[in-house]
Amino acid sequence: MYKIFIIEDDAVIAGAMETYLKNWDYNVKCAKDFKDIMPEFNQFEPEIVLIDISLPFMNGYHWCKCIREISKVPIIFISSTSDDMNIVMAMDIGADDFISKPFNLNVLSAKIGAIIRRTYSFGSTPNIINYKNLEINLSNSTLIYEGTEICLTKNDFKILQILVENNGKIVSRDDIMIHLWNSERFIDDNTLTVNIARLRKKLAEIGLDDFIVTKKNMGYMV
Repeated sequence: MYKIFIIEDDAVIAGAMETYLKNWDYNVKCAKDFKDIMPEFNQFEPEIVLIDISLPFMNGYHWCKCIREISKVPIIFISSTSDDMNIVMAMDIGADDFISKPFNLNVLSAKIGAIIRRTYSFGSTPNIINYKNLEINLSNSTLIYEGTEICLTKNDFKILQILVENNGKIVSRDDIMIHLWNSERFIDDNTLTVNIARLRKKLAEIGLDDFIVTKKNMGYMV
């Protein structure tokens, strides 16, 4: 179930998109705090972002730039400000597509499906990492341990990937953050701590209490 984050100030439009996309089995969240979008973005960890240009406080371009500093998640602009200059500007700062208002919800769904197929290699050979009794499957974002399956977020997978690929070695916090966000710029160093804690909780629930080991002032290892 792909997660879609809607950043749209018009409650009617946001609600219509949310209802429609949920009917297609997407996990949908609408932004609530337009003063600071990023905490909601980081907590939800979406696979697709739908964003308007005209927003309270800061416009969609601003938040697109903020997202691009830490993530390559596909971003689709949806706006009535759809002249050539705005479309070009959106693409230049990292948008993957642009839909003009008013729009047909079937067209929106089709564009989302196309981006998911391009970005997440729908139907391609599964990317599986095996380590001891673990099987980590990127294609469906799951981890299987001794017959128990749990769902992983994109960041869960990336953290496990770099740790397992370097098993027996200490991986620094900086190396993990660069692997996660492909950048040396971060909103808050605490973001990694939150992600590690969330992943540890999931692992503990299936019996892997001490799978990720903290090496004080050095990093983490498995």
